[in-house]
Amino acid sequence: MAELGKINTLTVKRTRDYGAHLDGDELGDILLKYKEVPEHCQAGDEVEVFLYIDREGRLRATTQIPVAEVGQFAALPVVANTSSGTYLDWGLEKDLFVPRSEQQGGMEEGQSYLVYIFIDELTNRITASSKLDKFLSEEIPPYQENEEVELLIYAQTDLGYKALVDQAYSGILYKSEVFQELSIGQQLPGYIKKVREDLKIDLSLQKIGAQRTDAVSQTILQTLIKNGGHLAVTDKSPPEEIYNLFGVSKKTFKKAIGGLYKRRKITMDANGITRVRT
Repeated sequence: MAELGKINTLTVKRTRDYGAHLDGDELGDILLKYKEVPEHCQAGDEVEVFLYIDREGRLRATTQIPVAEVGQFAALPVVANTSSGTYLDWGLEKDLFVPRSEQQGGMEEGQSYLVYIFIDELTNRITASSKLDKFLSEEIPPYQENEEVELLIYAQTDLGYKALVDQAYSGILYKSEVFQELSIGQQLPGYIKKVREDLKIDLSLQKIGAQRTDAVSQTILQTLIKNGGHLAVTDKSPPEEIYNLFGVSKKTFKKAIGGLYKRRKITMDANGITRVRT
């Protein structure tokens, strides 16, 4: 069945000079305007389209694909503000509307905000909201320590960065453990550190524990080999330098080189670390 606010594959029923009529099942015929009808399109062909409500309140199809669909979160830029709400650019000719009642504070033109896209039950129109909490899952997060998840950064606070976890839960990356620039709307992989009693999640950009240390140890050894067996980096080096070289925190790096030293894989002095040749 065809769904409003989603990408659908629909069958062409007939073509006319002004466009193509698509079979929307229970939604009836849906018009795809002439300028978007694929070349040589004819009845029986299938086309991939996104369904939306136009300014006159009519159901329409477009071959343009939005940044996100109904039921998803996305970081979108503000293109205009009005007395009734804000319009966001989401990749379609028709901008996405955020009513004033669905805004968590004001929205400034040119800035991007994370929003949830849904269908307003009163108007039956595709709408967005920056009041994210009410759209997050209320179930207990089903995660284990070190489980890999998909993150979407949506806010920066004094503690660090807030992130959506798998488009369903809220978590935090503590600033003391982040050694790279992050931006609102950025998507990247992360790992579960802990699921707290309040159902919020502590996150990390690296695995934690022995498994992570072993992987980092191998990375350090491989980097040493590529650099002739020596690197001018120590446990006193700045965290940013360590992250740029190995993509890990200083704490994780220190654990890894400590393990390598005990296993006599490297030597260490004030000038850096050196691989022991065997």
